[in-house]
Amino acid sequence: MIRLKVNDVERTFDGDPQMPLLWYLRDELGLTGAKYGCGMALCGACTVHRNGKAIRSCSTPMADVDGAEIVTIEGLSKNGLHPVQKAWMEVNVPQCGYCQPGQIMQAVALLRENPHPTDEEIERAMAGNICRCGTYQRIRAAIKKAAGGSV
Repeated sequence: MIRLKVNDVERTFDGDPQMPLLWYLRDELGLTGAKYGCGMALCGACTVHRNGKAIRSCSTPMADVDGAEIVTIEGLSKNGLHPVQKAWMEVNVPQCGYCQPGQIMQAVALLRENPHPTDEEIERAMAGNICRCGTYQRIRAAIKKAAGGSV
């Protein structure tokens, strides 16, 4: 039996321990914010937090989250107004929106570890998250805005 907490709710899982966390979140819990992109942890569309750190849920087996606290985009804030989400809206980052939950979750993890990152630190931390629409300049501007820096 795998025990974990997802968005502050205690959960148990007694299925295949090699099942990817992404499928548990989407198919069993109905949390569809994390997206399937590549299935190989290369694009970042499936990014969630495990114990405060950004991880790729498409390649994280359930066995690896036993005892963990998982936060998805749905659990980031009660009203969708986490400072990074607000900055995303103010800078008008999304176009298609598919990758944005993963981008936001990666940005939140970055700012938790480095509250005032440089442009180079932002680019390095966000490099594993692909935006098919190419909104990278707006993503960087929103991260800087959330960090209290100039846009």
